[in-house]
Amino acid sequence: MNAVPHTPQTDTDIPPVDDAMSDHERLLNRLRLSGFVEHEVEGDGNCQFRALSDQFYQTPEYHRDIRKQVVNQLKEHPEMYKEYIAMPYNDYLKMMVKDGEWGDHVTLQAAADLYGVKIMIVTSFKDTWYIEIIPKTEKPKRGVYLSFWAEVHYNSIVFQGDAVKVKRKKGWSSGSKNKGR
Repeated sequence: MNAVPHTPQTDTDIPPVDDAMSDHERLLNRLRLSGFVEHEVEGDGNCQFRALSDQFYQTPEYHRDIRKQVVNQLKEHPEMYKEYIAMPYNDYLKMMVKDGEWGDHVTLQAAADLYGVKIMIVTSFKDTWYIEIIPKTEKPKRGVYLSFWAEVHYNSIVFQGDAVKVKRKKGWSSGSKNKGR
């Protein structure tokens, strides 16, 4: 796959979404062609954090912990993220700490930086179907795979052969200063 380098953008630069059904079908076709299957997570506004939890812990249940750690990363390093936010940064932080608030491209960058992972996303966008988010401060220790039905939902994805092999376990350590849950 040829990745498009990830550059955080302000919220006003999000591409428009076309017809929802054809958009979703485009995503499903790309996943099939790439050999991925989805681990579907609940669509309650926490899907990005649930999908990340599924990748780290093989369960979406630690989404609240993931959100808390990502928001702490945003609070501790505003110089890395605030230029990409189209509202006052403190208002953004107050919004992102709330359960059910949708994660965005900035929370994905913060997660990549915090956990030291490369986040690879198969999308339903017409022109940009594969995006990589690389940590800014260290070499990634592993890859995290997500699907993104543009402006609608994130899911965790695995390669088809790995879907059978995956054993659900309760922990993953990134080796960073913020280990575990």
